[in-house]
Formats: sequence, structure tokens, C-alpha cells
Amino acid sequence: SDIFASLQGKTVKNARILWDIRMPRTLAAMILGGGLALAGYLLQTFFHNPIAGPFVLGISSGAKMTVAVVMVFLTGKMIRISSGMLIFAAFLGAMISMGFVLLMSTKVHNMSMLVVSGVMIGYICSAITELIITFASDAEIVNLHNWSRGSFSGITWDNVRVMAFVTGVTFLAKPLSAYQTGEAYAKNMGVKIRLLRALLVILSSILSGCIVAFAGPVSFVGIAVPHLTKNLLGSSKPILMIPACFLGGSVFCLLCDLLARTMFAPTELSISTVTAIFGAPVVLWVMIRRNKEKMTG
Repeated sequence: SDIFASLQGKTVKNARILWDIRMPRTLAAMILGGGLALAGYLLQTFFHNPIAGPFVLGISSGAKMTVAVVMVFLTGKMIRISSGMLIFAAFLGAMISMGFVLLMSTKVHNMSMLVVSGVMIGYICSAITELIITFASDAEIVNLHNWSRGSFSGITWDNVRVMAFVTGVTFLAKPLSAYQTGEAYAKNMGVKIRLLRALLVILSSILSGCIVAFAGPVSFVGIAVPHLTKNLLGSSKPILMIPACFLGGSVFCLLCDLLARTMFAPTELSISTVTAIFGAPVVLWVMIRRNKEKMTG
């Protein structure tokens, strides 16, 4: 009743909670969830790999590592950390991890080996992050721990504006459609392959970095949602998949955030805990189905 009254312009007791706390958090879950699903779809298209995603390939861990560096070493020097600084740091870390993944992809052509390589890169980044934390003060350790668990709480309207701008630059439907059918066909269609591949890498890293900067590492959304969307639509055309992935990621993260906040209230679960419960079975299902297709083929 308070929500409807507030939307009608009436003064209500909980208006500040609604507009300054709940609404930014809801929009953040929708924007970042959609961006994470879209990043997963871009990576799966780039690697032609059904279980490529920011979390599995270690890209989120790389972003987490550089954000930890900024939070520990700049906060200690009394430097004000802005949203842009966190996004840039996370993007840099995502690009470093992506660089290693790209290097490994030229050496190994097996899907499982590429995933193992990504997991190893993630472990290395996590180990470096733990090393950085040893130099942090008690207050910084608490902040890092709370942030690294993943949460959409504490989001402000300024944060929402920044993340909406960052995620609004990722629509490549037409060239992606040609790229999916093969590089030779895409070249014949006039698509600049090198430019498109570079854009895929940069955009997926920006999206992954933006999510890690604001909400911490969020697991399995980037893998699970594109597959669920593809099965729901019965199509893999980018012109359908890009908006559908974004919408699916928004709904998925909004639901997971609601469960994280209310399931054991007043205790709040980390968002990654909830997304892993729903997302990990989807990854297992994809791997089992793909293995069956290989055996029957």
C-alpha cells in the first residue's frame, strides 16, 4: 500500500526506505543481473563454448583481485574511491584474466581443458587477493569480506546511473549473428572479424568488471541464464538472445536477491550463495547433455 501511495505522490512513512534503499537495490539487481547474463552469452559466442562465463573462466576473480588492491592500498592513503575508479580497476583485472584465458585457448582446443585453465586462473587470482588482504587493516578486511560475498545492498542512485550507462553500450546483434555461423561466412558478409573479436572481449570484460565493482563476484548467472533463455526461445539468434538474456538475467538476479534478503531474515545471505544453488545444476545439465550428444554422434 505504501508503494502505490508513494507512486501517486502521497507522503508515506516509509518513502525514504522505498526510494533511497529498496528502489536503487532493485534496479541494480536488474541491471547487473542482465549485464552478467549478457557477458556470459558474449563469452560463449566468442569461445564457441557452452560453459564459458565470467565466473568459470576466472574473469570475475581477476576483477576481484584488482578491486581488492584499490580498496586496500588507496583507502589506507585516505584517497576517496569513486565508482569510476572501481569499475576501471575491475575492468583492468578482467582484461588481465581474459588475456590469460585467450592465451590458453590458443594452446588447448578441448572444452574441458579450457574450463580447467579458467578455474586455475581464478585460483591464482584468489590466492593473490588473499595475499593482499594480509596487508589490510581490520576495518578493510571487514569491508573486503562483506563485498567479496556478493550483495546488491548499499547501492545508491549515483551507482545506478553509472551501471546503467556502462551496460547500455553492448548491442552487436547483426555482426554476432554472422559470427556464429563461422568466421569465413562472417568475412563474406563484410564483418571485420578482428574488430568484432576485440569488441566481444572488451565488452564482456567491461560488463564483468562493472558487476564485480558494485556487487562483488556473482557466480553462475553468466552460464545458466543464456542456456535457459536459449531453451525457452528455441533459438540462438543474437537479435533475440541479447535482449532475452538481459531480461532473463534481470529476473533471475531479482528473484535470487529477494530470496537472499528474505529467506532467513533478518540475516541476509550472499547473492552468490543463492545464484549457485540455482545456477550450478544448470551447468551440470549442460555438461551431461553435451556429453550424451557426443556419444550418440
